[in-house]
Amino acid sequence: MPTNKAHGRIWIWLSFLFALVLQAVPWPGELEPFRPSWMVLVTCYWVLALPHRVNVGTALVVGLLWDLTLGSTLGVRGLMLSVIAYIIALNFRVLRNLSLWQQAIVIALLSLAAKLIEFWAEYLVSNISFYPQQLFAVLLNFILWPWLFLLLRRIRRKFAIC
Repeated sequence: MPTNKAHGRIWIWLSFLFALVLQAVPWPGELEPFRPSWMVLVTCYWVLALPHRVNVGTALVVGLLWDLTLGSTLGVRGLMLSVIAYIIALNFRVLRNLSLWQQAIVIALLSLAAKLIEFWAEYLVSNISFYPQQLFAVLLNFILWPWLFLLLRRIRRKFAIC
């Protein structure tokens, strides 16, 4: 049994690593506002699916790794992912019973909150400007959520991650 738990952790962390790579891949300048928040989506899925395994602490570690990868202010994305993970973990029973498109709406609102928390935390430590074009990614997160949810659920069931 312990081998199965370790096997599940490996797949969870590989999905975070894959999302981190997708998050760090450069996009053309005119498409940058449309970059989806892969780390937010993957964190939301794992907290929703396995709140006893992936929780606020995991979100903090993943956010700190995301900050280190981007070379940005340490802790900004860790704070953002921790707040989002806390909200999902607090309401995971309700969110699980929603339809996939209703979940997508909630995830879009949470990714909007994540963008605003990220801006607020960066604004406190440096002089940055807010551009409304940055919020286009929320729409793309809304569209991607059902497909990402189904893909990660298939991976979770195929490898018996619990």
